[in-house]
Amino acid sequence: MTRPDIDPKLDLVLERTVDVPPRLVWRAWTEPEHLMPWFCPRPWATVECRIDLRPGGEFYTQMRSPEGKDMEGGSGCYLEIEKERKLVWTSALGPGYRPAVARVHDLFFTAWILMEPQGQGTKYTAIAKHPDEASAKRHEEMGFHEGWNTVVDQLAEYMKTI
Repeated sequence: MTRPDIDPKLDLVLERTVDVPPRLVWRAWTEPEHLMPWFCPRPWATVECRIDLRPGGEFYTQMRSPEGKDMEGGSGCYLEIEKERKLVWTSALGPGYRPAVARVHDLFFTAWILMEPQGQGTKYTAIAKHPDEASAKRHEEMGFHEGWNTVVDQLAEYMKTI
């Protein structure tokens, strides 16, 4: 499996082991009904999800705040897909590789989710690659490590129930 080069000034990395096998991590990331229960830190909720699992296909989620306010949905485009091993998508492109239209609060990045068998579990690596240091810092300050760690815990907890 090809791993991207990491630039510590531009890229954020979360690497850990979860106690569910790669096939369940894959399902959690690729089936909307299994992504929605864990994808954002509680008490937030993912209320809509569209997955067109192919290069150029759409990855879309919409979240709702604990106060019931729907946030503007986030759309992206899949770049690479390797079943039960790797998902790569970017928020800089929309479906069909169409360039995304920048909005005031956009944070463009390319995400890598890597899944490697490790015993009965999965070595899980999430990488967010940014175009500049300011974007990486902004993403980190938004709570990248805390938030993405929380949702990985939620992913493992949820997938043990299906």
